[in-house]
Amino acid sequence: MTVTRLRLASVMPLLVLAGLCVAISIAEPRFLSIDNLIRIAAASAAPLVLALGATFVILMGSIDLSVEGSMAFASAILAACVANANGAGLDLGLAALPLVIAAAALFGALIGVIHTYLRVPSFMASLGMGFVGLGIATIMLGGERVGIVDESIRALALTRILNLPISIYVATFMLALAWVIQNHTRIGRRMLALGGAEQLVVASGVNVRHVRILVFAIAGAFFGVGAVLASARLGASSALVGSGQLFTAISAVVVGGTALTGGSGGVLATLLGVLIVMVLNNGMVILGLPTFVQQGVLGIMIIIAVLLNQPIRGLAVAK
Repeated sequence: MTVTRLRLASVMPLLVLAGLCVAISIAEPRFLSIDNLIRIAAASAAPLVLALGATFVILMGSIDLSVEGSMAFASAILAACVANANGAGLDLGLAALPLVIAAAALFGALIGVIHTYLRVPSFMASLGMGFVGLGIATIMLGGERVGIVDESIRALALTRILNLPISIYVATFMLALAWVIQNHTRIGRRMLALGGAEQLVVASGVNVRHVRILVFAIAGAFFGVGAVLASARLGASSALVGSGQLFTAISAVVVGGTALTGGSGGVLATLLGVLIVMVLNNGMVILGLPTFVQQGVLGIMIIIAVLLNQPIRGLAVAK
């Protein structure tokens, strides 16, 4: 990749975001209203957390397609641990959150074990486990949407601090945590190294299997947090709570500039990608454009982003 192309790829997401904001605000001045910007931020909270988890896996050259299944599984665990409309929950309140996140992390770790020890490609291992997660959630929830009546969980979406929903603060904290993991921890350095030059990492004596399993577990934990935020906003647990989130998460990672081959990009790039996707979604709604137009535009953006961030020849397949 040439220097010019690298520079273009690094600034393109920011230029796209700025261009979208300008274009939409010209067409519809209401776009830049404080209420609408807060609405965009609140709607971006869960997708951002999910995309951060997906970013970790993609950075090491793999891919995780279990987002929707992981969310369904975590959402079902949440319903079982808090007060719900069926009256069968444990009513643990916020104490349920560590249990939900731990369960989601274990689910992600299992994907990593299947991928590494059984040598199943990551996209197949995660896709298969995603269906398993959906199945478990459907059984646990009886195939129904179970309302969450626990006020502490609902507060994540309904309560505001300084006029901002708590979910925005949670997403900001998860972004900061993801940045620290990526840039200031051993697992973060090894994750990036795996995506850039796996053979060198193996030669240095690092246990690659353990790194991959841990990264999938971390991604699972982020998916668990995303499921909690989505369930709080929906006001219910459902096997379909993550419907459409896989496309949004992977799209945001790619549009933000993280290479599918791994080793370049990161969580701040993903933040830009999420904002681009959510601004586009919001703008299309405000302008009254049909959903298929929005999907078509996003599809074109993904193709352009991939071309900018990958060498034209010799594209690697996700491991």
